Formats: sequence, structure tokens, C-alpha cells
Amino acid sequence: MISSKVITLLKVWELKSYTRAAEALNLTQPAVSQHIKQLEEELGIKIFNRLDKELKLTTEGEIVMKYARRMITLYQNLSQAIKDEKRQLKHLTIGVTHSLENNIISSVFAKYCNENDNIRITIITDTVKNLYNMLKIYEIDLAIIEGKILDDNFKSILLDTDYLVLAVANNNPLAKKNIATIDDLKKERLILRLPNSGTRTLFEANLASNNELLDAFNIVLEVDNIATIKELVQKNFGVSILSRSACAQDVKEKRLTTIPVKNLSMIREINIVYHRDFDHYDILNDIAKIYDDIMKIQEN
Repeated sequence: MISSKVITLLKVWELKSYTRAAEALNLTQPAVSQHIKQLEEELGIKIFNRLDKELKLTTEGEIVMKYARRMITLYQNLSQAIKDEKRQLKHLTIGVTHSLENNIISSVFAKYCNENDNIRITIITDTVKNLYNMLKIYEIDLAIIEGKILDDNFKSILLDTDYLVLAVANNNPLAKKNIATIDDLKKERLILRLPNSGTRTLFEANLASNNELLDAFNIVLEVDNIATIKELVQKNFGVSILSRSACAQDVKEKRLTTIPVKNLSMIREINIVYHRDFDHYDILNDIAKIYDDIMKIQEN
């Protein structure tokens, strides 16, 4: 159903070469060139520019590429849906931010699959921005993120309200305090998430509301992996700002201590975001219920 010209276009852009695309597709280079030319003539645009022997998309080419990827993804979803219908299965691809990957989300999906033999779930972990882009082209069915996506094409269900806390080793003097201050933080070695993470952005925004800049703090490490950060904090190599939910199990099992920071109200929503044409509301409700049940068990 997908035009061979679209497949050729995607392969040229993937490999950044007409020659390599021809080899990969078992076509001649003139055939590849003809496919691209035909697309350009049909659309009345130029898709590629060649700058310093490198292929670059034109502005119109970027639009074409976005929809070409969407076409391929939708066709793949169609093929999978037909296979699933024959086998009485339902596949879901769910995107999760890095922070949420390290709380109870994986347990929620595992429990849901155990209770529903006809469900298969694939979990993809990425930034909110990338998950949003994947949602737009139907590469994922749902996204579980901190905050909201402001786009009328999507709807959302509030899963939880989370907040950021200061995570410290049990033998750190701050562990004996009920609340830390910004001045306390300035005296500590900070191990933070990367600058583009939602956790880091929220922390910096709260500092700014208190007329504080991150430059005033002693940041010794920036790490993308939350499990690694928690391990370093447990060994007292530094302290970190992390979500309460990401640390809940560690606190319960007394591997580390979390405390709030005075004047930093680092609250955020956790939402399930989905396309308006997603019609499996029973799945959304079941996931939300399992999440709520597991959270209650963890907090007791």
C-alpha cells in the first residue's frame, strides 16, 4: 500500500546517500534519483539540497519527511493490528520519561499484562519532547510524562501528583533534618539530572523564583540515569534533587533519605497522554487503577 517512492525517500534520508540507498533497496542509482524526482514533481517542491557533498532537507522537504514517516508508521500499525486481530491480541507501545521509568510504572505494566493475557506492551524511554514527536506520528500509542502536552490533538488523564525532594545518604547530616534550606544545598555536592530533563528544569525554575542561580551551587556530576544517581547518593558522593516517586521504594527499604527543601514548591503532574482517536478507554482506566493500588501498597 505504501508507494515505493516513499520508501526510497526515507532510505535516502536515513543513509544520507542516493548510492547507499540504491544498494540497500537493491535498485540502481538512476532509479532512486527518478523516485525522488517524481515525488518532487508531484508535490511541486524540492526535497533535498546538496551542501558540501552532504544532503540537507529543504524546509518543504522536512514537512514531506515528517508525513512520510507518519505514513510508514501508520501502515506498520495497520499490519500489526490485522495480525493482532487474527491472534486476538492487542499491542501497545507506551513512551515513558526517564524519571518515571525508575518509579513504579514498569510494575504497573507488568501487572496489567499478567492480568490480561491478550495484551503485549512495548516501553520506550525518552525525553518529553521526543515522546511528543513520537505521539504525533503514531510511533507510540500513549505517553506517560511529567506535566502536560498543550496540543488539542491529545487528551490526558491525571495519573498522580508528584513533587521533587532532596535525596541524601542515610549517614548525611541532612538526613536528620525535617526540612533543608537552599543554603544547605549550597554546602553540598550536587549530582543532578541533565539540563534538558524535566526534573532539572523544574528545579531551576524554582530556584529562579527565589532569585537563585544554579551557578551558586557546587554541581559535581550531571547524570542521565536515575538509578546511577541514587546509587551515588546512597554512597554519600553527593546529594540530588529527584522525584518523590522515583525514591519511594529506596526510602521504604531505608537505602536513602528524602526531605523537602524550604521555599521550593517543586510539584508536578504525572499524566497519561493519548490521541483523541485512541478508543481503548478501558485500558487507560485499568492502568490508572493499578498505578493507584501499587502506590497505596508502597506508602503503607
